[in-house]
Amino acid sequence: MEFEFKERYDFDDLVEIVRCLRLPDGCPWDKVQTHKSIRQDFIEETYEVIEAIDNEDTALLREELGDVLLQVVFHTQIEREKQNFDIHDVANDICQKLIIRHPHVFGTVKADTTEKVLDNWDKIKMQTKSQTKLSESMDSIAKSLPSLMRASKIQKKAAKIGFDFENIDDAAAKVTEELAEVKEAVKSGDEQAKAEEVGDLLFSVVNVARFAGVNSEKALYDACEKFLARFKSMETMAEESGEDMSAMTLTELDALWNKTKALS
Repeated sequence: MEFEFKERYDFDDLVEIVRCLRLPDGCPWDKVQTHKSIRQDFIEETYEVIEAIDNEDTALLREELGDVLLQVVFHTQIEREKQNFDIHDVANDICQKLIIRHPHVFGTVKADTTEKVLDNWDKIKMQTKSQTKLSESMDSIAKSLPSLMRASKIQKKAAKIGFDFENIDDAAAKVTEELAEVKEAVKSGDEQAKAEEVGDLLFSVVNVARFAGVNSEKALYDACEKFLARFKSMETMAEESGEDMSAMTLTELDALWNKTKALS
């Protein structure tokens, strides 16, 4: 097929390129993809954007945002072929949503603090989605979100009507209570009970994080990174002393861990 090559392309070119890739005589791979077949790609590309942000890598961020934009255009092209909607409909819908949910900018509503803006946003969101119950708003939280993130969002919605702990001490006490229930479930040997109680424990920990103003998802991510860094340091120390970590006792490993911990 013929295509105009340029020194610099724009968004319309991206839409056209994706359309061409999906044509019968286009790319053998691209033309057979479906929403579900490239679902994981969208997730991975999004996480790569986050990594670029975390690393403060501007060049990589530019590249990864392009990959996410490709996913948006690709999914839209699949629906365009079905004559359901196109990229202009997608743009129109998000523009309308932004205008409706920012009446303090595009209307006469006053909201001079972040808290008021978010409160208005939630109320307008429920109205536009015809949600009359808070549970409906909770249900609308994407189930595909990481569970710690979803738990925090659910808890925040419940807190808006006062269904919440009074303070972080009460939230922490619930963690102690749930931990005791986990231990009882383990003793019972009931697999379903163990899974349920561990879930309750994690949900309670998210509550504590929320009261502390900590993003539980980010906190666990950082904890994983810290553990990995210390474990690598343990391996290095063991190698330097001629030790094989797999042959060490738990007491010896703990000692090595504490030595590593003291250095970090």
